Amino acid sequence: AVPLALECPGGSSTWEEVTMHRSSWLCQGQRNPCNSSGELAWPCPENAACAPDGPGLIQCLCDGPFHGYKCLREGAFPVLPFCGILGAVTLALALLLWGTQRRKAKTP
Repeated sequence: AVPLALECPGGSSTWEEVTMHRSSWLCQGQRNPCNSSGELAWPCPENAACAPDGPGLIQCLCDGPFHGYKCLREGAFPVLPFCGILGAVTLALALLLWGTQRRKAKTP
């Protein structure tokens, strides 16, 4: 139920039934935007499946070994190299800042 001044989340076309009840709109029966009957569904890439993600919204879930932007990368995400590089860069920056800012630290 939403106030009369507002519309149903995602618009009235994303609900099966929109009725006025006292001083509010009742939005019931959320439609599946992945079902391509009627309006065109938002296209997901061929390596992904469409899944509802709220009123009028979808998300594309990558199939099988695919991942990344538009599910174009095949195989597993390279966790070890990613974490190794991120850790090394973080450690290098921390040491650089510690070395350059240490002279400004006051000793009691």
